[in-house]
Amino acid sequence: MKSPVVKRSIVIAGHKTSVSLEDGFWKSLKEIAGERDMTLSELVASIDSDRRHGNLSSAIRLFVLDHYRSQITQEDIGERPVTHELMTAGAAS
Repeated sequence: MKSPVVKRSIVIAGHKTSVSLEDGFWKSLKEIAGERDMTLSELVASIDSDRRHGNLSSAIRLFVLDHYRSQITQEDIGERPVTHELMTAGAAS
């Protein structure tokens, strides 16, 4: 059985390194880089420089998870005032 984790090489901060990630994380990472108008190497270098501990693969997974979690939180915050306004408007009628 083939492992879903794939090792890829990437150049960050001028040196080549290997990172092992599942395809879903690679696709998400590329998507996030595109949204931020960055290259994949630039985004990974940023993640690498911000990590406090653990390996780069783990730091990338946590970064992707945090990215999507923050999107959900922002959507929730954006929806709350509308829902509250609708409830308030309905109660005033």
